[in-house]
Amino acid sequence: MPIPILIDCDPGHDDAIAILLALASREVELRGVTTVAGNQTLEKTTRNALKVLELAGRTDVPVAAGADRPLERTLRTAANVHGESGLDGPDLPEPTTRPVDADAVELLAELIEAEAGSGAGEAGTARPEDRAHEAPGGVVLVATGPLTNVATLLRRHPDVRDRLDRIVWMGGAIAEGNVTPAAEFNAFVDPEAAAQVFGSGIDITMIGLDVTHRALFTPAHAERLRGAGRCGQAVAELADFFLGFHRRRYRFDGAPIHDAMAVAHVIDPTLVETLRCNVEIETASQHCDGRTVVDRWQVLDAPRNADVGIDVDANRFLELLVERIASLP
Repeated sequence: MPIPILIDCDPGHDDAIAILLALASREVELRGVTTVAGNQTLEKTTRNALKVLELAGRTDVPVAAGADRPLERTLRTAANVHGESGLDGPDLPEPTTRPVDADAVELLAELIEAEAGSGAGEAGTARPEDRAHEAPGGVVLVATGPLTNVATLLRRHPDVRDRLDRIVWMGGAIAEGNVTPAAEFNAFVDPEAAAQVFGSGIDITMIGLDVTHRALFTPAHAERLRGAGRCGQAVAELADFFLGFHRRRYRFDGAPIHDAMAVAHVIDPTLVETLRCNVEIETASQHCDGRTVVDRWQVLDAPRNADVGIDVDANRFLELLVERIASLP
């Protein structure tokens, strides 16, 4: 049985590729997409999600718009990384559909409740590394942006803790930052939301920069997709733009497709090695605001509240990504 997933995102080049990877993979079934302000404003991230589904011919997947700002802070976007549209590079089709009337939190709650009511099994009972060949135990929520919608969902609908299988979040880092020396972007934009989610007791897996920066999508990968259909062509053009930023900023010879790794981890949990750790979110620090403080070496007597990515089979991940995207129309 495919694992039912929901993607809460802020497209964003890597969010767009994550959505396409989910659509191309029989191991998962994308039930809905919700959007949040992050890489760009909510209006733009929602429009981008609709454009990606239009590109893939999957306008049947419902989209709902969520929070247009962090819980307590002024929104900081990443136009320097993703461009003014949030998806600069390809000429994507204009959407023919609109978001549903419900907001993101209500759509998430509705879809989680619907899956729980279908008798999919007991949620949250299996460890991530044991799930590769098991029937799903509920919806997996893949969050690839700031956790504003997710924190609001847990506050408004606390019962989803018992109905979700788990949350897989692309965000944070053990040892580096990409928006400040200490903080990863998704954590930095709304650290209060991240602190609420990590403190909620829900099963969460963190796919951070420590693993995403080890798997670089290169120009050679892009060339393999350039003639592989309209989705492959679009991903190649997204990569052209995204690689340009990473060359200038990091002198990388490729780009980490951060958010796609979170989806890939659901498709095949053996791709990313995780370690159960205590994770706390810094919300009031002059130099480390937004840092995900990960007790990698377990030196604290503190609850281990998250599975944190510590290594990745980069070649297998990149091959999976290219092969699946190439299979799309």
